[in-house]
Amino acid sequence: MMIESAITVENLVKKFEDVTAVDGISVQVKKGELFGLLGPNGAGKTTAINILCGLAKPTSGTATVGGYDVQKEPEKVKELIGVCLQETAIYPYLTGAENVELFGDLYAMNKETLKKRRDVLLENVGLTGDAKRRTEKYSGGMKRRLSLILALIHNPQIAFLDEPTVAMDPKSRRDVWGFIKRLKKEGKTIILTTHYMEEAEELCDRVGIIDHGKLIALGSPEELISKNKVKNLEEVFINITGRKIREAV
Repeated sequence: MMIESAITVENLVKKFEDVTAVDGISVQVKKGELFGLLGPNGAGKTTAINILCGLAKPTSGTATVGGYDVQKEPEKVKELIGVCLQETAIYPYLTGAENVELFGDLYAMNKETLKKRRDVLLENVGLTGDAKRRTEKYSGGMKRRLSLILALIHNPQIAFLDEPTVAMDPKSRRDVWGFIKRLKKEGKTIILTTHYMEEAEELCDRVGIIDHGKLIALGSPEELISKNKVKNLEEVFINITGRKIREAV
């Protein structure tokens, strides 16, 4: 079934006891698009992703991923997606390669296919030389790179990458940018959250800026920069929120 939109969100609301984390968001993400969600901590980005991944239920509104309703058909959705959350899910007493193999086994991957994909992904994120080390010895940035592999080992159509380059040095961040660009060339749909405005400018086809649970700006980086008559996305954020994004982190 061919679907123009990989993700469709309509009037999505998520209320907790004392706060509305997601407040009436509507947006469509096209197949093969790299879409960035920008905003400070507490803006609603992670809550929105959790709903789309079936990890949280919305208070109201609808969301479809790959044509499947996230509430009515969560198992179908989970077959299509890979998720790299901010919290790393790594077994410290296993090596990097063993962690990858374990996750591949959980997806019931063919052994030969798993080995080939493991080796390619380890090379792509620069972890080949550390693949046989226990991950308890990994730096924070290395763990983030390994988390990317674990989320993508089964070759999902749609990837949710929540702050994938946090704790990385500049070189590792650039390496991951190249890796994400390759994923896009493979035709994958990617939802990226980041606090690094230069990262969003470099990678994203479109970005949505969320603040206090509301989608307050939507467009390509170039469109938003031109519309606000500024030099970069950081200045766009300042222009529409009155603060720098890192001041609100």
